[in-house]
Amino acid sequence: LHNHGFWRPKPLLDTAQFILSFNNWHRKNHQNSQALWKHEAVQKYLETLTKEYQQVSHQLSADSLNDFEQRTLRRRCADLSPIAAAFQEIKEAEREVQEVEAMCTELDSRGEKQLLELALEEKESLDKKMNVLYRKLFQLLAPKEKYDRSPVILEVTAGRTTGGDICQQFTKEMFEMYQNYADYKRWTFDIVNYTPAEIGGLHHAAAHISGENVYRHLKYEGGTHRVQRIPETGMSSRMQRIHTGTMSVIVLPQPEEVDVKVDPKDLRIDTFRARGAGGQHVNKTDSAVRIVHLPTGLAVECQQERSQQMNKEIALRTLRARLYQQVIEKQLSQEQSARKLQLGTRAQSERIRTYNFTQDRVTDHRISYDARNIKEILSGKEALDKLINRLLEFAEIEAVTQYLENLQTLEGGG
Repeated sequence: LHNHGFWRPKPLLDTAQFILSFNNWHRKNHQNSQALWKHEAVQKYLETLTKEYQQVSHQLSADSLNDFEQRTLRRRCADLSPIAAAFQEIKEAEREVQEVEAMCTELDSRGEKQLLELALEEKESLDKKMNVLYRKLFQLLAPKEKYDRSPVILEVTAGRTTGGDICQQFTKEMFEMYQNYADYKRWTFDIVNYTPAEIGGLHHAAAHISGENVYRHLKYEGGTHRVQRIPETGMSSRMQRIHTGTMSVIVLPQPEEVDVKVDPKDLRIDTFRARGAGGQHVNKTDSAVRIVHLPTGLAVECQQERSQQMNKEIALRTLRARLYQQVIEKQLSQEQSARKLQLGTRAQSERIRTYNFTQDRVTDHRISYDARNIKEILSGKEALDKLINRLLEFAEIEAVTQYLENLQTLEGGG
């Protein structure tokens, strides 16, 4: 429609144009939302989008548009409208902050302490509002993951250590943490497999989690988690010796419609007696199911349900999710995309988070973030949600920052 020709709207953020890899986090100086908002490139980009939104809105009123042109413009208008509105909302809030700051200066000079306290409270409230608005804006600007709304298969596996049962106990605590987090987020948490350790811990477990934006919140949990603690029992506890152990988390997105064809001839299905599903029951019949995909060697188990048929259906669903993961990774490899989906493979041996019980500290190494009160985080409620949202915010900031850097390089002919 520019110069009455065919108009191809530019994407808001092209996911192929920037790199986002938490396991190879490279920025030394992490920006926050406020710092990024004040960046000249961000302001210029938002002003450009706002002007485009105004132009598109004006063009939609033209009588000479055909159906295709109207549909194209409406889609673009729908993309730009929330960004333009958020941009305007922040600008208005900034003016409010400036007015309150000027008021504070005047009240301070006049020595009116009571009114000054009220004005400072209002400024604090506005600052919180601004942070919420910044986050809202960058959520709109950051590209949406194809699988963000998908349910997931979450698996936990104990690592190895010279500290005996420390890994199995930690694995059990982590699995319960995610179970509690699912309850906190009002998600559905269905245990697919549960293999307890003899000494009260957990060797391996898997669960299907469904609800609103499950993969979006859990996609950065995949990787190796490290624990440092003094065992509560045994010789090490008497010697006050700190042991280090690890466990791994795998998070697989599971779209509702997984387009993976599985030939029954390629499957070997074994049945066996359930070893106990989280202490809930122990079957006296061979209801547990193990399915092996012969061409790839992938194997999945399900023993949670009493019905062999139900366990078979769940195992097949899990197998398709894993095969689908291979399809996704192959596509990304073929496209040589530098932006890797965090699907939590065991190859990600580098630790992503450390839980230090002796110092009561949780450290996320990808964003250099420390959180206190391990018990609160392991309870799987507000503290864990705060940590996960911190990761998401850094991901959004990194995505927008790198896109704009690439944009500046292209504009500069670099």
